[in-house]
Amino acid sequence: MKIICGVDVSKARLDACIEPGAIRGSFGNDGAGIAALAAFCRRHRASLVVMEATGGYERKAFLLLWEQGLPCAITNARNVRQYAEAMGVLEKTDEIDASIIARFAGARGLQPMPVPSQAQQRIKALVARLRQVTDDLIVQKQRRSCPLDAEMLASLDEVIALLKRQSRTLEGEIASMIDDDPLWAQLAQTWRSVKGVAGRTVARLMAELPEIGTYSNRAIAKLVGLAPIADDSGKRRGKRPVRGGRSGVRSILFLVAAIAARYDQSLGAFRDRLRAKGKEKMVVRIALARKLLVRLNAKARDTRAAYANPT
Repeated sequence: MKIICGVDVSKARLDACIEPGAIRGSFGNDGAGIAALAAFCRRHRASLVVMEATGGYERKAFLLLWEQGLPCAITNARNVRQYAEAMGVLEKTDEIDASIIARFAGARGLQPMPVPSQAQQRIKALVARLRQVTDDLIVQKQRRSCPLDAEMLASLDEVIALLKRQSRTLEGEIASMIDDDPLWAQLAQTWRSVKGVAGRTVARLMAELPEIGTYSNRAIAKLVGLAPIADDSGKRRGKRPVRGGRSGVRSILFLVAAIAARYDQSLGAFRDRLRAKGKEKMVVRIALARKLLVRLNAKARDTRAAYANPT
């Protein structure tokens, strides 16, 4: 039987549980604590360490454990909680969560996740920061639209100017990273052949969907959360909603697909056919975004193949 270490992650602590056996340990979420966790896992011959995604607190442990030769995976916290409830475990403590994570990983057959490269980690951080700056800029501009005295307007203008400078700097760094990587540069070029796909969309795909071009069309749609989920029973055919996935990528695909449909005849005709059938507005948006994603995935797959096998 596979020995798995489940880890419940918080800002300060890493609570671990080895299954089978319910062997527990608690460690600090820092370099020394992660080293002690690695020794704990090796001592009990754990072949996989699994932790939930917790807003970034899991990243350091994930990377350092891999550096010490311990395969790791990150899983969705909601899936783990649903598994716990299905198993009749309604209580929630750090120790219980660690055990449930390990048991869920075994039942689900989770596999180690590859470690992102330094470049992948950096572009993801830059894109995340650019998104934060953009959101802050929108807020400051909204505040400036309200009636204010000259002193308050000057203060807001100063903040807006700073955010604009930071935005330009981040965009420049992201563009340089993409241009400096031969594969990324080729992917960016082929994606930009689709009208409506510009620099920020390319950056989001690079940072938040590195699997694009390596998954099947069905799998990439499910990964992003654009694959309809069946809800049938007997003769009943329920609605097929979308759920989960990577909301950041999904939201930008909604916007870009609407723009692309204005210029691309096939996308526009696809949208019009759905509307003619009386499909709901949100259904049309989802279908259009999924079709664009499939097209971008196919372009990425061809580009990766050409890059790997140059003629």
